[in-house]
Amino acid sequence: MQAKAAKTLQVEQIGSPIGRIHSQRETLVGLRLNKLGRVATLEDTPAVRGMIAKVAHLVRVLESQ
Repeated sequence: MQAKAAKTLQVEQIGSPIGRIHSQRETLVGLRLNKLGRVATLEDTPAVRGMIAKVAHLVRVLESQ
């Protein structure tokens, strides 16, 4: 049997972490985002969804598969 492919999300950073609280900056690093315009492909898990929710004003979800 073939294993199911994990669903993924593409997340783009659209806001600067300058002037934001430290935990939001660290969350962006955890999402592999640290520059404007950078796009990361991440596994769609509850933990990643929570991180995206924490910095929703700084990121945009491009597509989900």
